[in-house]
Amino acid sequence: MNQLPLSTRTTILNLLCEGNSLRSTSRITGCSINTVTKLLVDAGKACQDFHDKTVKNIASKRIECDEIWSFVYAKQANLPFEEQMNENSEVGDIWTWVGMDADSKLIVSWFVGNRDADSANEFMYDVASRLSNRVQLTTDGFKPYLQAVDNAFSFKVDYAQLIKMYGAPSGKEAERKYSPAECTGTKRRRITGQPDMKFASTSYVERQNLTMRMHMRRFTRLTNAFSKKLENHCHAIALHFVYYNFLKVHKTLRVTPAMEAGLTQDIWTAEDIIKLVDNMEK
Repeated sequence: MNQLPLSTRTTILNLLCEGNSLRSTSRITGCSINTVTKLLVDAGKACQDFHDKTVKNIASKRIECDEIWSFVYAKQANLPFEEQMNENSEVGDIWTWVGMDADSKLIVSWFVGNRDADSANEFMYDVASRLSNRVQLTTDGFKPYLQAVDNAFSFKVDYAQLIKMYGAPSGKEAERKYSPAECTGTKRRRITGQPDMKFASTSYVERQNLTMRMHMRRFTRLTNAFSKKLENHCHAIALHFVYYNFLKVHKTLRVTPAMEAGLTQDIWTAEDIIKLVDNMEK
């Protein structure tokens, strides 16, 4: 990888972070897909390590959490029977749990796993470990959050849930196949502490779901773009979130989330991620 010019490596990362697939990036840059994949893996490892060391002791006021669906290799219903029954399988439906600071828009934590109680606990422990003070926390109405938040924060949190109520999608029958259920209303519920119910919302972190689908080709719905290996899926997510926190200028903030959160004073470039990769390889 070190034989590649710096300009080529930064171009590859920029293309991957802007939603290009591995193969399209390979065609645009003239590099083999193995070279592109290796840089993705190296950058993902470096970004995960950097995030773990840097995003901690965050003085946040409000944290929003949500989960976003994707799949690896094949959707759960299309897997062979033995893979569907394998609890340790690394293929099928995969969920990415995301925790966001509602004020700085910083992605504080993420976790890739199943949509179950074990993953909820792992995720919430990581969220709690990165905060330096009591926060107001808002999640959706997914039940495993209740015990997970209790375990991770031990009542030292102002926790509310935003519960959405859904109805059948409207429109002609033939047009409903890919239509999500329509949200017919919401209900805010206080769970722990004294949350300000006016700020009990998951709007910002749900908007991040769209950003993920726009910037990571493997999250795009109704296409042939999907992850073939869980490991590469995780590396792509780590690269995306460091890109989002440190490189992408937020439209309303006019700075990056990391700058707004006080983690850096400068807007990063892809060359800074390359430096992380090079430093990790030394």
